[in-house]
Amino acid sequence: MATQKLYAGAKLREIRTKLGLTQKDFAAKLGISLPYLNQMEKNNRPVSTGVVLALASEFGFDVTELTAGDAERMVTDMREALADPVFGEDAPPLADLQLAASNAPALARAFLDLHRAYRQTHERLASLDEALGREDAALRPSPWEEVRDFFHYCDNYIDAVDRAAETFACPGGTRADPWVTAVTALEKRGVTVVLTDGQALRGYDPSAKRLTLSSRAAPSTQRFHLMHQLALLTRNDLLEATLDLARFHSDEARAIAKIGLANYFAGAAMMPYRPFLEQARETRHDLERLADLFGTSIEQVAHRLSTMQRPGAKGIPFFFVRVDQAGTITKRHSATRLQFARFGGACPLWNVHQAFETPGRFLRQLAETPDGVRYVCLARDVSKPGGSFNAPVQRYAIGLGCELRHAGDLVYADDLDVTNSRAFEPIGISCRICERKDCHQRSVPPLERRLTVDADHRGVLPYRID
Repeated sequence: MATQKLYAGAKLREIRTKLGLTQKDFAAKLGISLPYLNQMEKNNRPVSTGVVLALASEFGFDVTELTAGDAERMVTDMREALADPVFGEDAPPLADLQLAASNAPALARAFLDLHRAYRQTHERLASLDEALGREDAALRPSPWEEVRDFFHYCDNYIDAVDRAAETFACPGGTRADPWVTAVTALEKRGVTVVLTDGQALRGYDPSAKRLTLSSRAAPSTQRFHLMHQLALLTRNDLLEATLDLARFHSDEARAIAKIGLANYFAGAAMMPYRPFLEQARETRHDLERLADLFGTSIEQVAHRLSTMQRPGAKGIPFFFVRVDQAGTITKRHSATRLQFARFGGACPLWNVHQAFETPGRFLRQLAETPDGVRYVCLARDVSKPGGSFNAPVQRYAIGLGCELRHAGDLVYADDLDVTNSRAFEPIGISCRICERKDCHQRSVPPLERRLTVDADHRGVLPYRID
């Protein structure tokens, strides 16, 4: 099989700019000519093996980052955006999108922002939203979308916050009891922690310096909310500095992102990076054992696994998703090439939807996306009881997975027939950008293919994809 050439011009320019080097100096350090570097930065030539090795030896650069980052995410996002009927049927070819994402990422982001603004305006008009009639109405992404994209393009890994949480959770380099450590830290600030029988999971009274947590909640939930409030009270400067760098467009987005960062700190403090990575490898990523070792829920463990992307100490690149019973994606994070639909639900052939039918059980699936990449997928339902007979129960399903090449590191893949091509379920991202011709669950035709409709013949679909 031919080796795929690596074009990473934008990434090379980014590295050089961060180092403050001219092209001439950068080329000298890499041991190549100035014209050769110039051609690589313009993506006229692929990055050579010698340059990859020089980046690692000369600058200590994690070369896996050359193939990671924003480009693949932006290509997926642009394909989905261009599947919007407003663009018609003549969508740009995939090669053009890849060039735009690699060579003009700022332009690609601007296009996505423009389409997002259009979508929001269209949805407002469709629902007779009176906000467009106000003088202060503006075309901008919703706060939730802006925050979602912030984490999406950070690979769901926030280095400064992650390291701060690890330092807190491992004083002297040894992991301590998270509850005792957090309560002690809050008590030093005069904050009292009290368990109450209320339905509210968490409440903080700044005047009384009193933090209340629900005694009805699971212990893992109590610890999570304790750590969340700790982050807000003791790491506020760090959170605010991170938010300043993000440059959100609205106060609402900034406020939502701050909650997200506090949640990130909470998860990272309960499952500090290096101890968690070590145990994940030791247990071969057994979610139940990890939940027991760190006193967390299975969902918290699955979410944490999707964040293990620290440069120089990366874990397996996982994707993580949570869906509700209607199929709506409520959480989505991916360090893999598999990206989730920005609009609508997940592919109906994915096993995450079946998890609601088998509560309390892990479902395993071998899956293949239209680009030929194969994955090991895991799904399970998660219920969040309200703590009393009349309280509503929240039901979700979570999905976790990685590329097939990591199957040997997963306990869940031990007896799967990974050598049998027929064992892999064909899944996609969104019907409008999925090129499969024979999918029995297809809801709409693919945008980039012509259709033939024959009233006298009917197959699985009421049309034929040419």
